[in-house]
Amino acid sequence: MNTQTNTSKTAYSILFAIAIAHGLNDTLQSVIPAMYPKLEQRYGLSMAQIGIITLCFQLSASIFQPLVGAYTDKNPKPYSQVLGMFFSATGIVVLAYAPSYIWILVAVSLVGIGSSIFHPESSRVAFMASGGKRSLAQSIFQIGGNTGAATAPLLVAWIVIPHDQHYILWFLVIAFTAKIILSYIGKWYSHSLKSVQGKVKKAIVLPDLTQREITVSIIILLLLIFSKFFYMASITSYFQFYTIDKFKLTEVQAQVYLFYFLFSAAIGTLLGGFFGDKFGRKYVIWFSIIGAAPLTLLLPYVGLKLTAILIVLIGLILSSAFPAILVYAQELLPKKLGMVSGLFYGFAFGMGGLGSAVLGFLADKASVEYVYHICSFLPLIGLIAYFLPDLRKK
Repeated sequence: MNTQTNTSKTAYSILFAIAIAHGLNDTLQSVIPAMYPKLEQRYGLSMAQIGIITLCFQLSASIFQPLVGAYTDKNPKPYSQVLGMFFSATGIVVLAYAPSYIWILVAVSLVGIGSSIFHPESSRVAFMASGGKRSLAQSIFQIGGNTGAATAPLLVAWIVIPHDQHYILWFLVIAFTAKIILSYIGKWYSHSLKSVQGKVKKAIVLPDLTQREITVSIIILLLLIFSKFFYMASITSYFQFYTIDKFKLTEVQAQVYLFYFLFSAAIGTLLGGFFGDKFGRKYVIWFSIIGAAPLTLLLPYVGLKLTAILIVLIGLILSSAFPAILVYAQELLPKKLGMVSGLFYGFAFGMGGLGSAVLGFLADKASVEYVYHICSFLPLIGLIAYFLPDLRKK
């Protein structure tokens, strides 16, 4: 069944519901990096071991996503996100009582599996509810996730750090709330599937490109994802240690600076979606490259106040491109919506995990500060966006 048929009007109630669910899901995900300073102290972890934690989480979150998306393209599962939330909640419980490093890896892998089930179908729901405003719909969906990711460090600083690792169990309240919202969304999704049964499917709009041009474009978009999420991994995994080491901040103060980045990324995602629909995907992608690169190059050389300003601007600009990149990819392969969504979310998570692992080893060999000198050049890879074609529809 083709679930890509859009309704004539944008279903904002569903978009906001799926955005809230995304926020709750990504809050649970972001508990993991927010816990790194606590885990480092309790288990005596090296930067490389912390990188392996992120790698296990991100790989489990990335490998299954294209497979889940390809399967649900042919067999839609309206309530699959509820199952994904069950895996995430189980991972939180295991993390709260993890007796050793190995059990930490098991816990984060369970959370990653939950994420891999959640994202492809949720992205499809956003597409179905878009009413044609695809970038805006994806940005609303994404801002929920980014807001959840931004909130997690503050919640960890408030609930867990002053107390004990077992206090992570309070985040099960978030998982339970998410299940209720996802059940409501699943009901709407199920009804939408039934409403198109037996009806003539609308023609899928294909890009006026050759297969080779489509393949090259997908590769370029994946390279853009690599540059952005490899750099973002340096922030989400090690920025706390960077500010603690360089500026002698406390753990709680470092969490606040991480919040600055994550919150600005949430705002940037929303703005990127709005401008992507208004001015075009390529313009937003170019803005994220030209705007972010000078700031990332400057970041390692400034003091604390300018660090706060730059990290906000970097988060704002760098994150603005993801909705545009995802929708651009969906329009390149409109017959494989779930697979494309799973591929790009999965690749983003995978690059984040690989980046964290590689940068962890680099931080152990050199220093955390050296990591930011190297990563500052990553946004320049985005210049290959020059070769992206304009999508002429047929």
